[in-house]
Amino acid sequence: MIANIVKPGHKTRGVLNYLYGPGRANEHTDPHLVAAWDDFVPDPGRNPDASLAQLADVLDLRVKQAGHKAPKNHVWHCSIRAAPEDRHLSDDEWATIARRVLNATGIAPASDPDACRWVAVRHADDHIHIVATKVRGDLRPPRNWNDFLRADKKLVAIEKEYGLRQVPRGDRTAAKRPTRAEQEKARRTGKARTSREHLRTITRTAVSAATTTEEFFRLIEGAGALVDVQYFPSGDVRGYRVALAGDTNAQGGPVWFSGSTLAPDLSYPKITERLATTEAHPANQTETPAWRRLSIAIDRTPDHLAHSEDEAGQAHIAVLAEALDALPLVAPVSLQAQLMQAATAFERAGRSGIRAHHQQAQATRRAVKAVLRVPPPRDGALLTIVLDALLLAVIAAQHWHRAHDHTQQAQAARQAAEHLRVAYRAAAAEPLAVIHHQGRHLARPLLERQAAVVRHALPDLAEQILAEPAWPTLATALNDATAAGHGDPAALLAQAARHRELDTAADLAEVLTWRLKRLPNVAVGEPSHDRTAGRVQPGPATPTPRATRPGSLPRNR
Repeated sequence: MIANIVKPGHKTRGVLNYLYGPGRANEHTDPHLVAAWDDFVPDPGRNPDASLAQLADVLDLRVKQAGHKAPKNHVWHCSIRAAPEDRHLSDDEWATIARRVLNATGIAPASDPDACRWVAVRHADDHIHIVATKVRGDLRPPRNWNDFLRADKKLVAIEKEYGLRQVPRGDRTAAKRPTRAEQEKARRTGKARTSREHLRTITRTAVSAATTTEEFFRLIEGAGALVDVQYFPSGDVRGYRVALAGDTNAQGGPVWFSGSTLAPDLSYPKITERLATTEAHPANQTETPAWRRLSIAIDRTPDHLAHSEDEAGQAHIAVLAEALDALPLVAPVSLQAQLMQAATAFERAGRSGIRAHHQQAQATRRAVKAVLRVPPPRDGALLTIVLDALLLAVIAAQHWHRAHDHTQQAQAARQAAEHLRVAYRAAAAEPLAVIHHQGRHLARPLLERQAAVVRHALPDLAEQILAEPAWPTLATALNDATAAGHGDPAALLAQAARHRELDTAADLAEVLTWRLKRLPNVAVGEPSHDRTAGRVQPGPATPTPRATRPGSLPRNR
């Protein structure tokens, strides 16, 4: 059950006209009162002799009595909606719910003779609207500070008492949803997304790719958006706003959105805080290749979440979101749709009420940005390894959020994991086939030796693994690990099996193969140019991506 308290208005009659009218799409049926501050309030929906003017007049009586002392915007309007799968509540049940919410918010405390005047109107099976005038009987305003949170808290109790769906609650860190006007404009113009949603994707992707604020602004402009940077008198940057080229208002000017209105973590101060951890990092020609470095960094995320302070854990989750935003830029076209859906889903999981200490995750953030500046892997094995590590990290983030009672974030992480699984399976098909082909040619003594390793390391799972089609693939990975100098393959296998996701794996041998392949010095193919992948700008995938110079995004995706 969800409450929505809109910005106070000044026309009581206007709100009533909407509630008792046909609705924007003739969706209002049988509008009538279910409750009011007085049992004798005229109901235009049930009494043919009553009118909307009469109802508005009795609601506004105290407003008129207060005169100039009455608030200019005196109309308090709250809608309460049940979940689609909930049973239809009776008028009496809705009346009780309305009174409890009004009491909780301070608009109409129970047993207060001077409480504000109000009515509860029902014009659909699944919701009601409460309209009140914010002048009490003593002509003072009500004490309804923080009314939304109070109403929401009361609805949590009502859901449990009435056996309704318990809606996941947020922590006021969710991105602002598009308004009805924005949604209708997108429909009129044939756009799949609103301008706000499109700009959020562009901005988030630019953050994931940029290393400085100057590059951040340049990437947004390169993606086809307008940027307006605001400055303090001192010349320092105060903030920024963005708009889509061609998206204009009634006056013909651009429709601007500040970063903070796109999402709380896209404000200028939040972005500079993150980019400060990726300041110039001298390249080392002998260092671990970027894709390998990224897989190792992400592979450590579950341990960081399990053993770090909350602020550090939140930082690692924020970097996971950046990795998901960046990956479609360098992924093959066939994977881009699922990866973008994973990034969109995980966006809500990327932040919470816990303030992130971003310096704790700077190594992973640098690795994310590094892979955007090197050619993508040729054979897909490294990409598959990164996807496998990301999947485990996202699942770990889901458990972390659940442990902290972040219900919305946990649900978002679960949805992101579903999209990642699809992308991982698609990416793994070809490199697994190559490794499987190698496994089919392993000498029988080598297969028997690796089977003994599996029986020693995983006695409870060994027979299941040995019977799976991917067993020769795992045997090849164990053989490669041994050849690379990892002295105890049984210990490595046992360590890989301790990951939580193994419990839900459909093919244990396949999952363990990629965990072994994430070990340093185990060959998985050399990175090189791939004509099927390229850097792309935020937006829908196209079949013709193209590579661009480091630090830029192409104008079309």
